[in-house]
Amino acid sequence: MASKQSVSRQPATGAGVSRRQATAALGGLILAPMVAAAATPAYAQRGPDADGGGLRGTQREGTIAPIPIAIPLFFGEDERFAAEMTQVITADLERSGLFQPLDPASFIERIRDINTPPRFQDWRVINAQGLVVGRTGRGPDGRYFVEFRLYDVLSQRALDGKRFMADSNAWRRLAHRTADTVYERMTGERGYFDTQIVFIDETGARDRRRKRLAIMDQDGANARLLSQGNEIVLTPRFSPSSQEITFLQYVNDQPRVFLMNLDNGMREMLGNFPGMTFAPRFSPDGQRVVMTIGEGGAASIVEMDLRSRRTRRLTQTQAIDTAPCYSPDGRNIVFESDRDGGQQLHVMSADGSGARRISYGEGRYATPVWSPRGDLVAFTKQAGGNFLIGVMRPDGSGERILTEGFHNEGPTWSPNGRVILFFREGRGAQGGSRLFSVDLTGYNERQVQTPSFASDPAWSPLRN
Repeated sequence: MASKQSVSRQPATGAGVSRRQATAALGGLILAPMVAAAATPAYAQRGPDADGGGLRGTQREGTIAPIPIAIPLFFGEDERFAAEMTQVITADLERSGLFQPLDPASFIERIRDINTPPRFQDWRVINAQGLVVGRTGRGPDGRYFVEFRLYDVLSQRALDGKRFMADSNAWRRLAHRTADTVYERMTGERGYFDTQIVFIDETGARDRRRKRLAIMDQDGANARLLSQGNEIVLTPRFSPSSQEITFLQYVNDQPRVFLMNLDNGMREMLGNFPGMTFAPRFSPDGQRVVMTIGEGGAASIVEMDLRSRRTRRLTQTQAIDTAPCYSPDGRNIVFESDRDGGQQLHVMSADGSGARRISYGEGRYATPVWSPRGDLVAFTKQAGGNFLIGVMRPDGSGERILTEGFHNEGPTWSPNGRVILFFREGRGAQGGSRLFSVDLTGYNERQVQTPSFASDPAWSPLRN
């Protein structure tokens, strides 16, 4: 872990500061080369119908056998729009690892009317378990719509049917909401496709990286910049209750915590504390921000009420306490600290009382993030020269490693607690950070496409 003296170290601002130099000054992230890790056991997915009528994936030797699903080309007057909708829905479901979209060349029946029941025998013969049929178009008000039906081929019954509408500039949300409905109805879990990712866009040579706040859909589409790279920005985090993010920005060579309204781009600094402020994160209700203040070689965790702007100090030691994250019910906070001599994870009550260590494995632990389900904490771990992304229960039991690689870091959860997004830095002078996702099985690791190098991802809640 970074030494206590590193907390008060102040790197110069500007494009010449590398990410490792900047984050080392925060005492929060562990910085060193990495390697590739152990996989974790999967758990079976089944639908919500215990009588066998629901669809399900099956577990085979630690991996999940995805659900075979047929998604014929949606129809509508605008054939290109219908094809794009079908493509986005198919890609969402396939990327989850829980679905296996079947080859359209194998389809026997051609769907002509979504209100007419399909010929189930034609879909059963190609081993489809699920079938999604739909149509697209534009309403009288000019908005786009998608209407679809979801069928269980085995039980020969309709599972769901919906109609969604959106403005033309938000048509992809129609596809994501459709995929979310299919995902939830067939797995029993909420979907996560109609979400966004805020991250740090990185361009330029490695020693002169330009770092800008950026946002995109969870599949990498619709990426846009939120800042212009005139300042160093790090660790953006979404509000769970509003279109706001909190992030770190350097001001006069000092890291400060800011809020930004995503609707109008307005930003404000959260207090002007004498020491450095960093590692911000919202409370579950979006009314508070917990962060770290570094002073005199130590770092304490502080909570700010966003309405009154009043603060209260939650920890006060000579240690480096940082990277705080609330539990989903807001009653507890997990954080990292060197109070026991090494970089480990601790949990305390939200008022700062009852702090207890939860990580006891070999190595150093950092960047803890509580799952939205409340059952797990994700973390970065350095052990034996390797960097790992793993999970453990909030009491420290059940530690499992999901993935390894060169400089893995910064886990963030999908809103349903099924998938973890993180970034991995490449080797060499030309290497840069890329975003990756991995689910709780550890077997469905995917790169998330971004316009350029990317780091510090944070996942939004489901959009309304």
